Amino acid sequence: MPADNLAAEPRAVSAGRPTERSGLHLALRIFVTLQTAAILFQGVTAGQLLNGTDSMKDVHATGSAAVHLTALVQLVLAILWWRPGRGAGWPALVSLLIALLGFVQSAVGGSHNLAVHVPLGMTLLGVSAAFLVWAWSPRSAARPGHT
Repeated sequence: MPADNLAAEPRAVSAGRPTERSGLHLALRIFVTLQTAAILFQGVTAGQLLNGTDSMKDVHATGSAAVHLTALVQLVLAILWWRPGRGAGWPALVSLLIALLGFVQSAVGGSHNLAVHVPLGMTLLGVSAAFLVWAWSPRSAARPGHT
């Protein structure tokens, strides 16, 4: 196999015809990864805040903007993966759920309701991590519309 083909992604089959994994699929994978990393970063800064490091308050607030931005881009990519791309629709629903929970999370955090904010953040990280596992699994592109 030529060296330039080593970087090529494997071929997937959809409706009996081979298709290449698209740049859209790669972009979705990247933003699911960035989204999960942003949520994990929020957990780290939240832990420092709970430990009394008040200087992390602005960092935590800025991190929420990163969570929202990556969630919205991820949602757009998941919709494009689904509708014109003929991929499965559930990633768009999961992305919508993550985006909505992120905004609820910010509102609850802004009201200083830690009894809801902390468990909701853990839930958000769990959903995002599960989505990340799917996004990087071979099944995510193996049979668009059926994964």
